Amino acid sequence: MAEINHFEYGWITPALSYALSVLGSALGLICAGRIRTAGSAGQRAWWGTLAAWAIGGTAIWTMHFMAMLGFAVEGTRIRYDVPVTMASAVIAVIAVGIGLAIVGTGRFSVVRLIAGGLFTGAGVAAMHYTGMAAMRLSGRIEYDTTRVVLSVAIAVGAATVALWLAMTVRRGLAIVGSALVMGVAVNGMHFTGMSAMSVHRHAGQGDVAGAGVSTLLVPIILAVVFGVVGLVYALLAAPTAEDRAAAAYFDTLRGPAPAEAPPVVAPDPVGLRARSTLGRPGTPFPSRRDNPPR
Repeated sequence: MAEINHFEYGWITPALSYALSVLGSALGLICAGRIRTAGSAGQRAWWGTLAAWAIGGTAIWTMHFMAMLGFAVEGTRIRYDVPVTMASAVIAVIAVGIGLAIVGTGRFSVVRLIAGGLFTGAGVAAMHYTGMAAMRLSGRIEYDTTRVVLSVAIAVGAATVALWLAMTVRRGLAIVGSALVMGVAVNGMHFTGMSAMSVHRHAGQGDVAGAGVSTLLVPIILAVVFGVVGLVYALLAAPTAEDRAAAAYFDTLRGPAPAEAPPVVAPDPVGLRARSTLGRPGTPFPSRRDNPPR
């Protein structure tokens, strides 16, 4: 059995993975808060998509890959199957999106929360073990069943708490505290699942097919940077409920627009206006009844 090192670069990779999970969780909670105040189905779908990307893509999947940078197995190189790796990212985003749709549509209830937590937690666990299946190394990977079950239970619990926070947390300090808690839960699930793994190395190094960490690192970092910038821009550009309430308040202060005054008609006591139309085509000649003698 080969020796496994989860922290090859010391505290750097777990610290970065925790920071990413907290950042993604905070952005996701803010976007989820906009779902509750959205005025249309299209806006709810938009903010739900952004929240799913922030939590599923940044807080969960990017955290997973960052933590994997510090993973090493003695005596073998580690490569990654790119399509399977990308599939794990898609699984994370879709699972969180469906979970938010379950708890965010209709009236919020315990039944919806449990259903969303079960689905999302199972999706997060599927993301983790799909990402692990993407690894290519010179050896055979095995898992301890008890720890795998424990990691799935942690994933379901963390997902349920995350969805509950997404539907209830509104203010700044509460969002920060919730994001810190979510970061602990996500990292706890990851490293519990990693501790369930063991590697039986094959004799000889051999060639390992797949992409190296350095090949995947640059595009993933760029995706994270552009994704976070896009999320922040979307949040800053969109008006909040307070903005809309303030605009409505100032509209009431201005009051309704004044009605247009009717045109002023000058008096015509001697019929000069009628006489001025004589001679025009189609103008009838005034009768004595129109201008009675005075």
